Amino acid sequence: MSTTLTPVLTANWDRADSFTLDGYGPYDAAKKALGMDPDAVIQAVKDSGLRGRGGAGFPTGMKWGFIPQGDGKPHYLVVNADESEPGTCKDIPLMMANPHALVEGIIITSYAIRANHAFIYVRGEVLHVIRRLHAAVREAYEKGYLGTDVFGSGYDLELVVHSGAGAYICGEETALLDSLEGFRGQPRLKPPFPAVAGLYASPTVVNNVESIASVPSIIGNGADWFAGMGTEKSKGFGIFSLSGHVTRPGQYEAPLGITLRELLDMAGGIREGHQIKFWTPGGSSTPIFTDEHLDVPLDFEAVGAKGSMLGTRALQIFDETTCVVRTVLRWTEFYAHESCGKCTPCREGTYWLKQVLKRLEKGQGTEEDLTTITDIADNILGRSFCALGDGATSPIHSSVKYFREEYLKHFEIGGCPFDPKKSTLWGEQ
Repeated sequence: MSTTLTPVLTANWDRADSFTLDGYGPYDAAKKALGMDPDAVIQAVKDSGLRGRGGAGFPTGMKWGFIPQGDGKPHYLVVNADESEPGTCKDIPLMMANPHALVEGIIITSYAIRANHAFIYVRGEVLHVIRRLHAAVREAYEKGYLGTDVFGSGYDLELVVHSGAGAYICGEETALLDSLEGFRGQPRLKPPFPAVAGLYASPTVVNNVESIASVPSIIGNGADWFAGMGTEKSKGFGIFSLSGHVTRPGQYEAPLGITLRELLDMAGGIREGHQIKFWTPGGSSTPIFTDEHLDVPLDFEAVGAKGSMLGTRALQIFDETTCVVRTVLRWTEFYAHESCGKCTPCREGTYWLKQVLKRLEKGQGTEEDLTTITDIADNILGRSFCALGDGATSPIHSSVKYFREEYLKHFEIGGCPFDPKKSTLWGEQ
Protein backbone atom coordinates (compact mmCIF):
# COMPACT_ATOMS: atom_id res chain seq x y z
CA MET A 1 0.00 0.00 0.00
CA SER A 2 1.29 3.47 -0.88
CA THR A 3 2.71 5.59 1.94
CA THR A 4 0.67 8.48 0.49
CA LEU A 5 -2.43 7.21 2.28
CA THR A 6 -3.03 8.41 5.84
CA PRO A 7 -5.60 6.04 7.36
CA VAL A 8 -6.90 7.73 10.50
CA LEU A 9 -10.70 7.76 10.25
CA THR A 10 -10.49 4.67 8.05
CA ALA A 11 -7.77 2.90 10.07
CA ASN A 12 -10.02 0.24 11.59
CA TRP A 13 -12.48 -0.20 8.72
CA ASP A 14 -11.08 -3.66 7.98
CA ARG A 15 -12.06 -4.91 11.44
CA ALA A 16 -15.27 -6.92 11.61
CA ASP A 17 -16.23 -5.05 14.79
CA SER A 18 -15.04 -1.58 13.74
CA PHE A 19 -18.44 -0.04 14.52
CA THR A 20 -18.46 -1.22 18.14
CA LEU A 21 -16.76 0.23 21.21
CA ASP A 22 -14.51 -2.83 21.40
CA GLY A 23 -13.38 -2.21 17.83
CA TYR A 24 -12.95 1.53 18.33
CA GLY A 25 -11.39 1.64 21.78
CA PRO A 26 -11.79 3.87 24.84
CA TYR A 27 -12.60 7.54 24.32
CA ASP A 28 -9.11 8.68 25.39
CA ALA A 29 -9.23 11.93 23.42
CA ALA A 30 -12.57 12.88 25.00
CA LYS A 31 -11.20 12.14 28.47
CA LYS A 32 -8.19 14.33 27.70
CA ALA A 33 -10.37 17.16 26.35
CA LEU A 34 -12.65 17.17 29.38
CA GLY A 35 -9.58 17.74 31.51
CA MET A 36 -8.72 20.85 29.50
CA ASP A 37 -10.24 24.31 29.53
CA PRO A 38 -12.94 24.55 26.80
CA ASP A 39 -11.16 27.53 25.24
CA ALA A 40 -7.96 25.49 25.07
CA VAL A 41 -9.83 22.83 23.07
CA ILE A 42 -11.06 25.49 20.63
CA GLN A 43 -7.53 26.88 20.34
CA ALA A 44 -6.11 23.41 19.60
CA VAL A 45 -8.57 22.95 16.74
CA LYS A 46 -7.70 26.44 15.46
CA ASP A 47 -3.98 25.65 15.63
CA SER A 48 -4.50 22.40 13.74
CA GLY A 49 -5.83 24.27 10.72
CA LEU A 50 -8.85 21.94 10.39
CA ARG A 51 -11.29 23.32 7.82
CA GLY A 52 -14.87 22.20 7.31
CA ARG A 53 -15.05 18.90 5.45
CA GLY A 54 -18.60 19.44 4.23
CA GLY A 55 -17.62 21.46 1.17
CA ALA A 56 -17.14 25.12 2.08
CA GLY A 57 -13.85 24.67 3.91
CA PHE A 58 -14.51 27.26 6.64
CA PRO A 59 -12.00 27.02 9.54
CA THR A 60 -13.65 24.78 12.14
CA GLY A 61 -12.05 26.29 15.24
CA MET A 62 -12.99 29.78 14.09
CA LYS A 63 -16.62 28.71 13.71
CA TRP A 64 -16.61 27.35 17.26
CA GLY A 65 -15.10 30.61 18.49
CA PHE A 66 -18.08 32.59 17.14
CA ILE A 67 -20.37 31.11 19.81
CA PRO A 68 -21.00 33.87 22.39
CA GLN A 69 -20.10 32.79 25.92
CA GLY A 70 -21.83 33.81 29.14
CA ASP A 71 -24.99 34.74 27.25
CA GLY A 72 -27.32 32.73 29.50
CA LYS A 73 -28.72 30.77 26.53
CA PRO A 74 -28.42 27.04 25.86
CA HIS A 75 -25.87 26.15 23.16
CA TYR A 76 -26.32 23.36 20.63
CA LEU A 77 -24.15 21.24 18.37
CA VAL A 78 -25.80 19.90 15.21
CA VAL A 79 -23.95 17.40 13.04
CA ASN A 80 -24.90 17.61 9.37
CA ALA A 81 -25.16 13.98 8.25
CA ASP A 82 -27.60 14.74 5.40
CA GLU A 83 -25.15 13.59 2.72
CA SER A 84 -27.14 13.68 -0.52
CA GLU A 85 -25.16 15.16 -3.40
CA PRO A 86 -24.52 13.04 -6.50
CA GLY A 87 -21.04 11.53 -6.16
CA THR A 88 -20.62 12.39 -2.48
CA CYS A 89 -20.22 9.19 -0.48
CA LYS A 90 -17.79 9.67 2.42
CA ASP A 91 -19.95 10.36 5.49
CA ILE A 92 -22.30 7.40 5.04
CA PRO A 93 -19.51 4.77 5.03
CA LEU A 94 -17.73 6.66 7.83
CA MET A 95 -20.81 6.46 10.06
CA MET A 96 -21.36 2.86 9.02
CA ALA A 97 -17.82 1.68 9.81
CA ASN A 98 -16.65 4.11 12.49
CA PRO A 99 -19.59 5.81 14.25
CA HIS A 100 -17.74 6.09 17.57
CA ALA A 101 -15.21 8.53 16.04
CA LEU A 102 -18.19 10.80 15.39
CA VAL A 103 -19.68 10.32 18.86
CA GLU A 104 -16.32 11.03 20.54
CA GLY A 105 -15.88 14.11 18.35
CA ILE A 106 -19.34 15.29 19.39
CA ILE A 107 -18.43 15.01 23.08
CA ILE A 108 -15.25 17.08 22.57
CA THR A 109 -16.94 19.69 20.38
CA SER A 110 -19.96 20.08 22.66
CA TYR A 111 -17.70 20.54 25.67
CA ALA A 112 -15.64 23.17 23.81
CA ILE A 113 -18.66 25.28 22.83
CA ARG A 114 -20.40 24.73 26.21
CA ALA A 115 -23.29 22.77 24.72
CA ASN A 116 -25.22 20.21 26.76
CA HIS A 117 -27.37 19.00 23.89
CA ALA A 118 -26.21 17.69 20.52
CA PHE A 119 -28.00 16.32 17.47
CA ILE A 120 -26.99 14.15 14.53
CA TYR A 121 -29.28 15.00 11.59
CA VAL A 122 -29.02 12.02 9.23
CA ARG A 123 -30.89 11.49 5.98
CA GLY A 124 -33.86 9.20 6.45
CA GLU A 125 -33.22 6.82 3.54
CA VAL A 126 -30.05 5.34 5.05
CA LEU A 127 -31.83 3.18 7.59
CA HIS A 128 -28.84 0.86 8.08
CA VAL A 129 -26.68 3.83 9.06
CA ILE A 130 -29.37 5.22 11.38
CA ARG A 131 -29.53 1.88 13.18
CA ARG A 132 -25.76 1.80 13.52
CA LEU A 133 -25.68 5.35 14.92
CA HIS A 134 -28.40 4.46 17.44
CA ALA A 135 -26.38 1.41 18.50
CA ALA A 136 -23.19 3.48 18.92
CA VAL A 137 -24.99 6.15 20.94
CA ARG A 138 -26.59 3.48 23.10
CA GLU A 139 -23.17 1.91 23.77
CA ALA A 140 -21.75 5.32 24.72
CA TYR A 141 -24.63 5.97 27.15
CA GLU A 142 -24.18 2.53 28.74
CA LYS A 143 -20.47 3.21 29.28
CA GLY A 144 -21.17 6.62 30.84
CA TYR A 145 -19.59 8.49 27.93
CA LEU A 146 -22.89 10.34 27.39
CA GLY A 147 -25.55 11.55 29.82
CA THR A 148 -24.86 13.07 33.23
CA ASP A 149 -21.37 13.56 34.70
CA VAL A 150 -19.44 12.36 31.63
CA PHE A 151 -16.18 10.67 32.75
CA GLY A 152 -16.83 12.01 36.25
CA SER A 153 -16.06 15.51 35.02
CA GLY A 154 -19.35 17.07 36.07
CA TYR A 155 -20.14 17.76 32.38
CA ASP A 156 -23.56 16.64 31.08
CA LEU A 157 -24.36 15.88 27.42
CA GLU A 158 -27.46 14.48 25.74
CA LEU A 159 -27.11 13.24 22.14
CA VAL A 160 -30.09 12.72 19.81
CA VAL A 161 -30.03 10.94 16.43
CA HIS A 162 -32.67 12.61 14.25
CA SER A 163 -33.80 11.20 10.89
CA GLY A 164 -34.59 13.62 8.09
CA ALA A 165 -37.05 12.95 5.29
CA GLY A 166 -34.65 12.81 2.37
CA ALA A 167 -34.48 16.40 1.13
CA TYR A 168 -31.16 17.55 -0.39
CA ILE A 169 -31.95 21.14 0.64
CA CYS A 170 -31.64 20.07 4.29
CA GLY A 171 -27.91 19.77 3.76
CA GLU A 172 -27.95 23.59 3.82
CA GLU A 173 -27.36 24.38 7.47
CA THR A 174 -30.29 26.71 8.11
CA ALA A 175 -32.76 24.50 6.20
CA LEU A 176 -31.48 21.65 8.35
CA LEU A 177 -32.22 23.65 11.50
CA ASP A 178 -35.75 24.44 10.32
CA SER A 179 -36.32 20.75 9.60
CA LEU A 180 -34.91 19.78 12.99
CA GLU A 181 -37.38 22.18 14.62
CA GLY A 182 -40.24 20.44 12.81
CA PHE A 183 -40.78 22.95 9.99
CA ARG A 184 -40.46 22.53 6.25
CA GLY A 185 -36.78 22.46 5.33
CA GLN A 186 -36.10 25.79 3.64
CA PRO A 187 -33.05 28.04 4.05
CA ARG A 188 -33.25 30.99 6.40
CA LEU A 189 -32.14 34.53 5.70
CA LYS A 190 -28.67 35.22 7.09
CA PRO A 191 -27.80 37.13 9.23
CA PRO A 192 -28.48 36.17 11.93
CA PHE A 193 -26.05 33.28 11.55
CA PRO A 194 -26.54 30.02 13.46
CA ALA A 195 -23.67 30.91 15.82
CA VAL A 196 -25.88 33.70 17.19
CA ALA A 197 -29.43 32.46 16.52
CA GLY A 198 -29.52 28.87 15.29
CA LEU A 199 -31.54 25.98 16.69
CA TYR A 200 -34.44 27.29 18.80
CA ALA A 201 -33.00 30.81 18.29
CA SER A 202 -29.95 29.86 20.39
CA PRO A 203 -26.22 29.79 19.53
CA THR A 204 -25.54 26.71 17.41
CA VAL A 205 -22.57 25.11 15.68
CA VAL A 206 -23.42 23.11 12.55
CA ASN A 207 -20.56 20.92 11.35
CA ASN A 208 -20.11 18.09 8.86
CA VAL A 209 -19.67 14.47 10.00
CA GLU A 210 -16.07 14.21 8.84
CA SER A 211 -15.16 17.56 10.45
CA ILE A 212 -16.38 16.40 13.87
CA ALA A 213 -14.96 12.87 13.48
CA SER A 214 -11.52 14.40 12.81
CA VAL A 215 -11.45 16.20 16.17
CA PRO A 216 -10.51 13.23 18.45
CA SER A 217 -7.32 12.56 16.47
CA ILE A 218 -6.35 16.25 16.76
CA ILE A 219 -6.84 16.29 20.53
CA GLY A 220 -5.23 12.87 20.94
CA ASN A 221 -2.18 13.46 18.75
CA GLY A 222 -1.82 17.22 18.99
CA ALA A 223 -2.53 20.13 16.65
CA ASP A 224 0.99 20.04 15.20
CA TRP A 225 0.54 16.41 14.13
CA PHE A 226 -2.55 17.30 12.10
CA ALA A 227 -1.06 20.54 10.74
CA GLY A 228 2.02 18.61 9.61
CA MET A 229 -0.05 16.98 6.87
CA GLY A 230 -1.62 18.63 3.84
CA THR A 231 -0.60 21.98 2.39
CA GLU A 232 0.12 25.38 3.90
CA LYS A 233 -3.50 26.57 3.89
CA SER A 234 -5.32 23.24 3.52
CA LYS A 235 -3.97 21.23 6.42
CA GLY A 236 -4.59 17.66 7.45
CA PHE A 237 -6.08 14.66 5.72
CA GLY A 238 -9.42 13.87 4.14
CA ILE A 239 -11.42 11.05 2.62
CA PHE A 240 -11.35 11.14 -1.20
CA SER A 241 -14.26 9.24 -2.74
CA LEU A 242 -13.43 7.79 -6.16
CA SER A 243 -16.38 6.55 -8.19
CA GLY A 244 -17.24 5.92 -11.80
CA HIS A 245 -14.87 4.53 -14.41
CA VAL A 246 -12.02 3.52 -12.10
CA THR A 247 -10.68 0.02 -11.57
CA ARG A 248 -11.02 0.12 -7.78
CA PRO A 249 -13.56 2.74 -6.70
CA GLY A 250 -13.78 3.52 -3.00
CA GLN A 251 -12.62 5.72 -0.13
CA TYR A 252 -8.98 6.84 -0.12
CA GLU A 253 -7.89 8.76 2.99
CA ALA A 254 -4.92 10.95 2.11
CA PRO A 255 -3.40 14.37 2.89
CA LEU A 256 -5.00 17.35 1.19
CA GLY A 257 -2.88 18.38 -1.80
CA ILE A 258 -2.67 14.90 -3.33
CA THR A 259 -3.42 14.83 -7.07
CA LEU A 260 -5.96 12.78 -8.98
CA ARG A 261 -3.09 11.18 -10.90
CA GLU A 262 -1.69 9.80 -7.62
CA LEU A 263 -5.11 8.64 -6.46
CA LEU A 264 -5.78 6.93 -9.80
CA ASP A 265 -2.46 5.09 -9.50
CA MET A 266 -3.63 3.69 -6.16
CA ALA A 267 -7.08 2.91 -7.58
CA GLY A 268 -5.70 0.88 -10.47
CA GLY A 269 -6.27 3.61 -13.05
CA ILE A 270 -9.18 4.16 -15.41
CA ARG A 271 -11.03 0.95 -16.34
CA GLU A 272 -9.03 -1.14 -18.77
CA GLY A 273 -8.93 0.03 -22.37
CA HIS A 274 -10.24 3.53 -21.70
CA GLN A 275 -8.97 7.00 -20.85
CA ILE A 276 -10.28 9.78 -18.66
CA LYS A 277 -12.50 12.40 -20.27
CA PHE A 278 -13.82 14.57 -17.41
CA TRP A 279 -14.23 14.43 -13.63
CA THR A 280 -15.60 16.34 -10.68
CA PRO A 281 -13.23 17.39 -7.88
CA GLY A 282 -15.98 17.77 -5.28
CA GLY A 283 -19.29 16.34 -6.41
CA SER A 284 -21.84 17.43 -8.98
CA SER A 285 -22.06 21.01 -7.66
CA THR A 286 -18.42 21.74 -8.52
CA PRO A 287 -17.30 22.75 -12.04
CA ILE A 288 -15.94 19.77 -13.96
CA PHE A 289 -12.27 19.21 -14.75
CA THR A 290 -10.69 17.34 -17.69
CA ASP A 291 -7.54 15.30 -18.28
CA GLU A 292 -5.51 18.52 -18.29
CA HIS A 293 -6.18 18.88 -14.54
CA LEU A 294 -4.82 15.50 -13.41
CA ASP A 295 -1.88 17.12 -11.60
CA VAL A 296 -3.80 19.88 -9.82
CA PRO A 297 -3.19 19.53 -6.04
CA LEU A 298 -6.51 18.64 -4.45
CA ASP A 299 -6.65 21.36 -1.84
CA PHE A 300 -9.00 24.32 -1.41
CA GLU A 301 -6.66 26.92 -2.94
CA ALA A 302 -5.25 25.03 -5.92
CA VAL A 303 -8.61 23.68 -7.07
CA GLY A 304 -10.16 27.14 -6.64
CA ALA A 305 -7.38 28.73 -8.67
CA LYS A 306 -8.22 26.40 -11.57
CA GLY A 307 -11.87 27.43 -11.54
CA SER A 308 -13.54 24.71 -9.49
CA MET A 309 -14.05 23.82 -5.80
CA LEU A 310 -12.69 21.02 -3.64
CA GLY A 311 -16.14 20.55 -2.12
CA THR A 312 -16.60 17.13 -0.54
CA ARG A 313 -13.73 15.54 -2.51
CA ALA A 314 -16.24 13.42 -4.43
CA LEU A 315 -14.18 12.44 -7.45
CA GLN A 316 -16.58 11.17 -10.09
CA ILE A 317 -14.52 9.81 -12.97
CA PHE A 318 -15.90 9.59 -16.51
CA ASP A 319 -14.14 8.02 -19.50
CA GLU A 320 -14.52 8.70 -23.22
CA THR A 321 -17.68 6.56 -23.52
CA THR A 322 -19.67 9.11 -21.50
CA CYS A 323 -21.81 11.82 -23.06
CA VAL A 324 -21.21 15.13 -21.28
CA VAL A 325 -24.64 16.48 -22.27
CA ARG A 326 -26.41 13.41 -20.87
CA THR A 327 -24.40 13.63 -17.64
CA VAL A 328 -25.14 17.33 -17.14
CA LEU A 329 -28.82 16.67 -17.89
CA ARG A 330 -28.97 13.98 -15.18
CA TRP A 331 -27.35 16.32 -12.65
CA THR A 332 -29.68 19.14 -13.63
CA GLU A 333 -32.74 16.90 -13.24
CA PHE A 334 -31.54 16.24 -9.70
CA TYR A 335 -31.23 19.95 -8.87
CA ALA A 336 -34.60 20.78 -10.44
CA HIS A 337 -36.20 18.02 -8.36
CA GLU A 338 -34.45 19.04 -5.12
CA SER A 339 -34.98 22.80 -5.41
CA CYS A 340 -37.11 23.79 -2.42
CA GLY A 341 -38.95 26.43 -4.43
CA LYS A 342 -38.39 29.27 -1.98
CA CYS A 343 -36.64 31.56 -4.46
CA THR A 344 -37.56 32.27 -8.07
CA PRO A 345 -34.09 32.05 -9.70
CA CYS A 346 -33.53 28.47 -8.52
CA ARG A 347 -37.12 27.24 -8.76
CA GLU A 348 -37.70 28.51 -12.30
CA GLY A 349 -34.10 28.44 -13.49
CA THR A 350 -33.41 24.77 -12.76
CA TYR A 351 -36.74 23.83 -14.39
CA TRP A 352 -35.86 25.62 -17.62
CA LEU A 353 -32.30 24.33 -17.62
CA LYS A 354 -33.73 20.83 -17.50
CA GLN A 355 -36.15 21.51 -20.37
CA VAL A 356 -33.52 23.00 -22.69
CA LEU A 357 -30.95 20.29 -21.87
CA LYS A 358 -33.51 17.58 -22.63
CA ARG A 359 -33.98 19.13 -26.06
CA LEU A 360 -30.22 19.43 -26.61
CA GLU A 361 -29.56 15.83 -25.59
CA LYS A 362 -32.12 14.62 -28.13
CA GLY A 363 -30.37 16.62 -30.85
CA GLN A 364 -33.35 18.93 -31.32
CA GLY A 365 -31.66 22.14 -30.18
CA THR A 366 -29.72 24.88 -31.87
CA GLU A 367 -26.49 26.71 -31.08
CA GLU A 368 -28.65 29.50 -29.66
CA ASP A 369 -29.73 27.09 -26.91
CA LEU A 370 -26.17 27.09 -25.56
CA THR A 371 -26.46 30.83 -25.11
CA THR A 372 -29.84 30.28 -23.45
CA ILE A 373 -28.60 27.77 -20.85
CA THR A 374 -25.54 29.86 -19.96
CA ASP A 375 -27.78 32.94 -19.69
CA ILE A 376 -30.20 31.07 -17.39
CA ALA A 377 -27.24 29.86 -15.32
CA ASP A 378 -25.92 33.43 -15.11
CA ASN A 379 -29.27 34.54 -13.73
CA ILE A 380 -29.22 31.81 -11.05
CA LEU A 381 -25.59 32.20 -9.97
CA GLY A 382 -25.29 34.66 -7.10
CA ARG A 383 -29.01 35.43 -7.19
CA SER A 384 -30.50 32.35 -5.54
CA PHE A 385 -31.37 32.31 -1.85
CA CYS A 386 -28.81 29.60 -1.00
CA ALA A 387 -25.98 27.66 -2.61
CA LEU A 388 -28.21 25.00 -4.21
CA GLY A 389 -28.87 27.24 -7.19
CA ASP A 390 -25.20 28.17 -7.49
CA GLY A 391 -24.24 24.48 -7.47
CA ALA A 392 -26.72 23.72 -10.24
CA THR A 393 -24.93 26.18 -12.55
CA SER A 394 -21.46 24.66 -12.09
CA PRO A 395 -21.85 21.74 -14.53
CA ILE A 396 -23.60 24.02 -17.05
CA HIS A 397 -20.87 26.65 -17.31
CA SER A 398 -17.95 24.22 -17.11
CA SER A 399 -19.33 21.68 -19.60
CA VAL A 400 -20.05 24.37 -22.21
CA LYS A 401 -16.55 25.77 -21.61
CA TYR A 402 -14.71 22.47 -22.13
CA PHE A 403 -17.10 20.52 -24.39
CA ARG A 404 -18.90 23.06 -26.56
CA GLU A 405 -18.17 21.00 -29.69
CA GLU A 406 -19.87 17.97 -28.15
CA TYR A 407 -23.03 20.00 -27.55
CA LEU A 408 -22.92 21.19 -31.18
CA LYS A 409 -22.42 17.62 -32.42
CA HIS A 410 -25.79 16.61 -30.95
CA PHE A 411 -27.88 18.83 -33.15
CA GLU A 412 -25.55 18.49 -36.13
CA ILE A 413 -26.38 14.77 -36.33
CA GLY A 414 -29.87 15.09 -34.81
CA GLY A 415 -29.23 12.98 -31.73
CA CYS A 416 -26.69 11.80 -29.19
CA PRO A 417 -23.47 10.49 -30.78
CA PHE A 418 -22.84 8.20 -27.79
CA ASP A 419 -24.19 4.74 -27.01
CA PRO A 420 -25.17 4.99 -23.32
CA LYS A 421 -24.69 1.24 -22.87
CA LYS A 422 -20.96 1.54 -23.48
CA SER A 423 -20.49 3.71 -20.41
CA THR A 424 -21.98 1.04 -18.17
CA LEU A 425 -20.25 -1.96 -16.66
CA TRP A 426 -22.54 -4.45 -18.34
CA GLY A 427 -22.16 -2.64 -21.66
CA GLU A 428 -18.54 -3.81 -21.80
CA GLN A 429 -19.48 -7.48 -21.57
